[in-house]
Amino acid sequence: MKHLKFFIFLCILTFTVSCGQQKRYIQYKVKQGETMSKIAEKLAMKTPDLKRLNPDVEGEPRANTFLVVPEKKLNNFNNQVKESAEVVSDSIVNTSDLDEEEKLLEEIKEQFVVYEVKKGDTFYSLNKTFDVSRGELLQLNPELKEGLKVGMLLKIKEIPLEIVSEEIFYNDYIDRNKDLKVALLLPFRTHKYRNDSLTLKEIFDRNSTLLNITTDFYLGAEIAIDSLRRKGVDVEFNVYDTGDRRSNQITNIISRNNLNSNDVVIGPLYSEEVRTVASNVNIPVIYPVYSDDQSGFSSSNIVKTSPEKKVFREELEKYIIENFNKVETIEDNNTLVDEQTIIETPIIEKGNIIIVTDESSASKQSSRTIQNNLNFGLDAVVNILSPQKGYIAKERFLELLKPNAKNWVIIATDKNVAVSDAINSLISLPEETTVKVFTFDKGRVYDKIDNRKLAKIGFTYVSDEFVDENSLNTRIFNQQYQKKNKALPSFYATKGFDITYDILIRLASGYDLKSTLNEGMSVRIESKFDYRNSTYLAENQGLFIVQYNKDLSLTRLK
Repeated sequence: MKHLKFFIFLCILTFTVSCGQQKRYIQYKVKQGETMSKIAEKLAMKTPDLKRLNPDVEGEPRANTFLVVPEKKLNNFNNQVKESAEVVSDSIVNTSDLDEEEKLLEEIKEQFVVYEVKKGDTFYSLNKTFDVSRGELLQLNPELKEGLKVGMLLKIKEIPLEIVSEEIFYNDYIDRNKDLKVALLLPFRTHKYRNDSLTLKEIFDRNSTLLNITTDFYLGAEIAIDSLRRKGVDVEFNVYDTGDRRSNQITNIISRNNLNSNDVVIGPLYSEEVRTVASNVNIPVIYPVYSDDQSGFSSSNIVKTSPEKKVFREELEKYIIENFNKVETIEDNNTLVDEQTIIETPIIEKGNIIIVTDESSASKQSSRTIQNNLNFGLDAVVNILSPQKGYIAKERFLELLKPNAKNWVIIATDKNVAVSDAINSLISLPEETTVKVFTFDKGRVYDKIDNRKLAKIGFTYVSDEFVDENSLNTRIFNQQYQKKNKALPSFYATKGFDITYDILIRLASGYDLKSTLNEGMSVRIESKFDYRNSTYLAENQGLFIVQYNKDLSLTRLK
């Protein structure tokens, strides 16, 4: 019975991975002395992927037993080394041969995270591993009323609807035998406040922007550590004060402490100090903020958590190419309408894209890059509109904008005058001319613009943060933070939680960090982490596309 269930599980896995393409699997006979990692390396696979194909193998496989492997991987290996591997030809799994019961399980796999019960599993261990209660498991798996049984396939939790086929999300998993040791390096500068009359709270309350950032990040990281400990992860958390930027405190920390005894180092905040730490350790070093200098990092053990600025522009280009030619209804931007009164206006002309630039060479170069990329990816008219005598007159917009057509405007500048001129011109267009406005660089200039203006033009921007205040995770985090710190979390407190939790939950899987970073993206409280396209360094490219709605609320489009 157990083997039948494993066969069904394999069939489901085969269908899910193939996404419509027929893949074939074959058995590989384990040779004396071979381990899972050695076999995975031989077949050019990731060890976690091999383990997922063989969930009934606990620890290392025994010699002369069989593992399920992709036939293509084995054939490639055989061709390279020109030697035959022992296979069992009648064990090929073909998704076209699935019976009705297997097809049903296949559909379940598409909707739910599925787990096969192993020896030693309990409701408590499942709660710690997957963060699901006994009641939630019973609701999805009524057969659990009779207790857990080895070999049972459980529906753990529903896969969120927002996950689309081209996005691969990292599935949090905790190895119950894995302990973590973490070093956090931040510039508290406590040496400046070595006064017996000052309490720790008074030190943290000092009027310093840097100290506020440091403190908030630390307090957010503490909540992440607390959350992981409640899940059963034993975390040793060591905090170091890196002091002033010009001090030699980083050198002292490195010389006096064995940082390599940690699983990971989070920090420092300064780019030059990150380089110093990374060159003196062989463990991952997490750079928790953005700096223009981060593009110059060369150590392969540095993980950049903030996307490069060019990635923002590339993300917007990708979104526009994917969505510009979609058929849609056009809303009357000059009239308040509800969901039932959307005015359907046919798109009768070729789409029109306008890129607004300023007079700087950087903005002009960026605009030309966008124009070239959109011309290559779209069948649309793409124009660049530059200031004349310091501003762009409304009449010049009207010369390019088309009535009863799709008009998308990209603002490729962060200059106050250029942005204000463009927004004011675009909110007062003729009724038959509609427009949607985008930017990939939403800086402080937009904070000075009335949100009602931005909502009227469907203002859409690329962001490295998006908070859904109604989500359960956000509410829990806010409650925990407020209870512990008597205040609501700031931007940097939430960032401290997101970065710390995401890195440590991946390490808690028992696998090395780089392999888990490549497994899939994750979305935490307000941050998206997507390192999958990294090559040498691990570089986060996780971004959101966010839109202003008419009621001034925000919607995450991607």
